[in-house]
Amino acid sequence: MTRWALLLAGFLLFTASSCDPDPVVVCPECPAGETDREITGPNISTPYVLEVPDYMPAPILNPDNPLTVEGIELGRRLFYDPILSVDSTISCASCHRQELAFTDGRALAVGVEGRMVNRSAMSLVNLAFNPNGFNWDGSAIQLWEQAIHPVENMLEMDESWDNVLRKLRRHPDYPQRFRAAFGVDRTSEITREMAAKAMAQFERTIISADSHYDRVVYQNTEFFTEEEQLGADSLFFVEDVPAGVLHPGCGHCHNQPSFGNNRFSNNGIEDVESLEDFPDLGLGGVTGSRFDNGKFRAPTLRNIAVTAPYMHDGRFATLEEVLDSYAAGGHGVENEDPNITGFPLSAREKTALLAFLRSLTDETLLTDERYANPFE
Repeated sequence: MTRWALLLAGFLLFTASSCDPDPVVVCPECPAGETDREITGPNISTPYVLEVPDYMPAPILNPDNPLTVEGIELGRRLFYDPILSVDSTISCASCHRQELAFTDGRALAVGVEGRMVNRSAMSLVNLAFNPNGFNWDGSAIQLWEQAIHPVENMLEMDESWDNVLRKLRRHPDYPQRFRAAFGVDRTSEITREMAAKAMAQFERTIISADSHYDRVVYQNTEFFTEEEQLGADSLFFVEDVPAGVLHPGCGHCHNQPSFGNNRFSNNGIEDVESLEDFPDLGLGGVTGSRFDNGKFRAPTLRNIAVTAPYMHDGRFATLEEVLDSYAAGGHGVENEDPNITGFPLSAREKTALLAFLRSLTDETLLTDERYANPFE
């Protein structure tokens, strides 16, 4: 045999041996055609300590889904990976963009094939402090449960979890990451709950606590401008409303340091004849109580200047429109929040209040590499 023939034979032998598929067996519990293979590599995760400034509330952690370095990184990748959608065109990050404080800049979220969702995409910052259900209507009790539904919602990702699991189990990278995060030994052990819990771990780490407001009030490294101070003292934080003063104070529903109370209220934006006439029932659609109809979560105002449009249906394009709506008062529906009273708002006061609201923007959050797309 010539020297070149020997080299060619050796190359073919090497190629054949290096491309042998992993040993597989049919997985009887899996859908037809699914395979089950062993996963090798590290299977012990590293505990992660969530660092929160002492001026923020204590984070609410889930003992059934402890934070780990490997779980958070897996969740970050799943969050940014369009593999979860039916046509691999959108990911969670499509509706929750970091530079917009994890909103999307649209009035209503948009799913696969341009399908319009019926609500605005909520900001995902500071979910670690939420004790009271997730989504605009509180429909998800646990954060990881919230991560399950967008995948199968026909207006969002329109995919089945069975198909997602097939893709994840056959993926060249994800099985090893699931093993590192959750200790699984075989691809058939990867579940939708694991995927959702990994994404919830990542989302729980998205902490916003370094705004101009924080540096003024808590860190003592900056100062308010005259306008910002006026907005804070005279309009936002009104604790005991004196006689003759109509402004109830934004801080009653958006109290510091979270600037949101995670409770559900009818904030008076809907003019309806009765409690049965709300176009979106909100919390009432979850609880079945008519008195909860039209109630939605009071979200955090942190980063509010970069999360337009506003409200659960994105009806207000600007913060100016939001302030005008509250100044005008509600519509007298019987379950309106008592703080929706209407109040005079001069041009100077509006400018001051807007300046204060802009002080809540956390520029660090918007570019923090820990929350960025790992595929870029």
